[in-house]
Amino acid sequence: MLTPVLDRHSGKPLYVQLYEYIREEIRSGRLEGGSRLPSSRTFSAYLSVSRSTIEMAYAQLDDEGYIRSRERSGYEVLPTEIRTEPAVQIRSAAPETADSTVYKYDLRTSGVDASKFPFTIWARLMRRMLLDHGGELLQSGPSQGILPLREAICEYLYQYRRVQAVPDQIVVGAGTETLLALLVQLLGMQTEYAVECPGFPRVEQILRNFGIDALQIPVDGRGLVVSELKKSAAQVVHVTPAHQFPTGAILSAGRRQELLKWACAAPERYIIEDDYDSEFRFSGSPVPSLQGMGGEDKVIYFYTFAQSLAPSLRIAYMVLPLPLVDRFRDMFHGYACTVPSFEQFTLAEFLKQGYYERHLNRMRKVYRGRQQALAAALRVPGIRLGNLNGGLYLILHVDPQVLCGADLTEEELWQRCIRQGIRITGMARYGGRTGADGQEPCFLVGFGAYDAETLSCIGRELIRAFKEEK
Repeated sequence: MLTPVLDRHSGKPLYVQLYEYIREEIRSGRLEGGSRLPSSRTFSAYLSVSRSTIEMAYAQLDDEGYIRSRERSGYEVLPTEIRTEPAVQIRSAAPETADSTVYKYDLRTSGVDASKFPFTIWARLMRRMLLDHGGELLQSGPSQGILPLREAICEYLYQYRRVQAVPDQIVVGAGTETLLALLVQLLGMQTEYAVECPGFPRVEQILRNFGIDALQIPVDGRGLVVSELKKSAAQVVHVTPAHQFPTGAILSAGRRQELLKWACAAPERYIIEDDYDSEFRFSGSPVPSLQGMGGEDKVIYFYTFAQSLAPSLRIAYMVLPLPLVDRFRDMFHGYACTVPSFEQFTLAEFLKQGYYERHLNRMRKVYRGRQQALAAALRVPGIRLGNLNGGLYLILHVDPQVLCGADLTEEELWQRCIRQGIRITGMARYGGRTGADGQEPCFLVGFGAYDAETLSCIGRELIRAFKEEK
């Protein structure tokens, strides 16, 4: 007879304790296939528990395939190869490779000032959404996002970016990475993709995760070199025309037309227009979107709220050309939107009530003041500044002979900064450069996360780090 020890004072039900005991006996091989289990009447009397306790434990084992009921014969143990001892030693997963170093100043280009987030307004809108929508907020939303948010996005896009779109074309997702992964599946993994070089490395990483080796198209002072794209076999190209990352170049008017003509020359050619920070332009007129220049059927427009609101919101969207909308719905009709409905409803109201526009106007002034403070501190012989018209980072072209009195590489200057606890990014990280001797060192320095006074100090410390002065 089986002899389980059942703890009546445990918070775990008796039938669960019995089920786990018998399951372990079977898995370990102590109860072999073909063995008979005691009848529920006999076992309940033996253990001094109710028959229902025995029957519930047996029923669970039966459901999971450990035993089976035989007519007039009770329960029989089924043969199994399962053993509790692991076949191989279980090891911890490799640690994440993300940089966990704590820096005195972290000047990554993605830095934003979280303290400027409009918490009061956002909280008020969230409370209103709870009252207005109630249980609807707990439901999974349609695959493309809730209609009120898609309507608000369309209205905003037309007014400020001249993007032509209807709500059916909008797809909301948890970050551009998620949307790009959906898009790759939509366009096909056999498609040839091209990216800017230098460019945003995460785009290439996502493509590689799908087994796609993207073609690298060079960038110069006027943006993507379209003549080189034409020589390639690419069918889809990812570009940042309003503010090329990382060089800061703006795709010239002539090349914009040339790029649109390239896309129109073949039926399955598309342009992915990543408009990641177009709002933060500090001088001149806003740069028009490719989608609004007659590229409605050939341009897939991407945007994220990560820099304009907060990275942790993880809300982004893409505008699909109408010919791709039906294909998207056929492929992803059973999917739920990856952004919670609660946040979607709140953002929709934030856009419709004009709060987003006012927030951008405020932040544009804040970030411009910060850029000017950092730029003023870095204007010394040996440093030439770039990317002054917009974005949340400056580009530093360094002449080490003039600044430091020595011939230093980009890597050597970067190491000096790291030793002083200052995190900046060398241009070589983004491709198209080697950082070798004879090549001008170039760095990206983000200023979004620090106030103007702090940035003035950072600029001076950065120069001392380059020179390795105390």
